Amino acid sequence: MTEIRTPRLMLRRWREDDLGPMADINADPEVMRWVGDGSVRDLEETAEDIEGWEEEWDDEGFGLFAVELLASGELAGCVGLSVPVSLPGLEHEVQISWRLGRHFWGQGYASEAAQATLEFALQERGLDRVISVSRPGDDASQNVLRKLGMTREREITHPEYDIPLLVHAIDLTEFAA
Repeated sequence: MTEIRTPRLMLRRWREDDLGPMADINADPEVMRWVGDGSVRDLEETAEDIEGWEEEWDDEGFGLFAVELLASGELAGCVGLSVPVSLPGLEHEVQISWRLGRHFWGQGYASEAAQATLEFALQERGLDRVISVSRPGDDASQNVLRKLGMTREREITHPEYDIPLLVHAIDLTEFAA
């Protein structure tokens, strides 16, 4: 079982009891504002998400981790790696992404979890490059991307939602520098 410990977090595979807390996170319009078309996700959709993340673990050797606070055992959200198959031109890339419950914002958890995941991608999984896709105006995610050392490469348009997306990237040589 793949797990990563940071000073305050455990990144781990998903358990059955994670569904309810993750569904609560996905039901918050403020959390989902920058995800996809901004729609909230219900319990069934969240279960499908988790199932897909677990399948990606089995197929690719990576996926989205459940993010658990070590101090309390609470599920804070998710962070991890995926292949953005729905974005033309990026379907052969690996992206890092995160989503935390609102009461976990502003405490450095996203940066801590994303940094550990980036190290996992480049050092443990042997990836040469990782991207991240965000939306203009999502200042909190832009801040995490800066902390990760990722640089903006280009802007694309989401093919289904017709919204602008920013593609950031880092490669192994930049990460090691």
